[in-house]
Amino acid sequence: MAEIELKTAPADFRFPTTNQTRHCFTRYVEFHRCVAAKGDEATDCDKFAKYYRALCPGEWVEKWNEQRENGTFPGPL
Repeated sequence: MAEIELKTAPADFRFPTTNQTRHCFTRYVEFHRCVAAKGDEATDCDKFAKYYRALCPGEWVEKWNEQRENGTFPGPL
């Protein structure tokens, strides 16, 4: 059976505290900016997807995805 390696986002000096809310949100925004700039197939964006998926609760991601679809997302995309 293949061994699965689990990783989380690397430490980021912009977020020095244990509360990772802003880190999560920033990585989510970075991913969607990357996709908007480079396209859905860009592998350069994969790292940002891994980061926000490791940091963000699923409920937040679902809510933000709905907000992006509705044009009400509060972040700078």
